[in-house]
Amino acid sequence: MKILVVDDDLELQGLISFALRQAGYLVVGASDGPGAIDMFDREQPDLVILDVNLPGLSGFEVCRRIREEATTPIMMLTVRSSEEDTVQGLDLGADDYLTKPFSPRTLLARVRALLRRVEIERPAPLTAGDLQLNVEDQTARIGSHAPIRLTNLEFRLLQYLLANATRTIPTDRLTNHVWGYRGLGDKQLLKQLVHRLRQKIERNPTEPQYIITVSGIGYMLQPSGEG
Repeated sequence: MKILVVDDDLELQGLISFALRQAGYLVVGASDGPGAIDMFDREQPDLVILDVNLPGLSGFEVCRRIREEATTPIMMLTVRSSEEDTVQGLDLGADDYLTKPFSPRTLLARVRALLRRVEIERPAPLTAGDLQLNVEDQTARIGSHAPIRLTNLEFRLLQYLLANATRTIPTDRLTNHVWGYRGLGDKQLLKQLVHRLRQKIERNPTEPQYIITVSGIGYMLQPSGEG
């Protein structure tokens, strides 16, 4: 499940993204209107959390443009609480409206409720070749072999790689997803995490078939058939 978070307040965007990642969602972000449109087209998220006040294009305009091409659920965020703003957002196609400030628990509850309404609360397992990741119980499976239990960090790393299979993901994007806005991760910690994950899912960790190192850039998940 991938969620696009759009807010020009980078601290708030980071807090929202961290709460969503802790709850098991994939998160991508943008900080202005044009960036939101570009990110939506590139990432095709399952849900958009969209601030009203954005540079470049307002959240209302971003909502209108997204709704012209997709039915993706949209939750709008605003510091305003007037009925006029709420009506405008809903008339443009927003599915829900949340007024700042709000707690992470409230946000997550509203996200889950919104996803339930569009019947995509429980996503199908992520797969690439014979590698499968069960999001609900944080286990990986290779072909018909027994499930492999993953730690939270291993799960977040594999989840992001699987969601972007065959695409090279830069190191900084991976560390941001795995460790969140607090910036606790670095290249060395990521390297160690990749090593631990390879020990669990690779047939031969010294010659990986799934998690491929792309020198000087980052990592890529390469689907592989069961041998």
